[in-house]
Amino acid sequence: MIGLTTRRAARHILPWAAAAFIGASTALAGPAAALPVLHAGCAASEYENSDGACVHRPEQSATAPDGATARCKDGTYSFSQHRRGTCSGHRGVAEWL
Repeated sequence: MIGLTTRRAARHILPWAAAAFIGASTALAGPAAALPVLHAGCAASEYENSDGACVHRPEQSATAPDGATARCKDGTYSFSQHRRGTCSGHRGVAEWL
């Protein structure tokens, strides 16, 4: 029979051991979201859109830069060619230009 002290220790240690195991296995699995892959022909300041075209990445500016299509809610300007997904990582669209 397991003694009272052993049962108390198991009650306090097992949750910690389980949490450590889950944390270690999650860390070994890698990041949940994959990083965006740069198109071979796109510059570092661009990304590949859903059509396979290189589009200028959103940028911070006091006024709308040439070619900007929307101002995002975080103050950056987007150069998206489609409305769907525009400013998705920037809290949404504040204004279409």
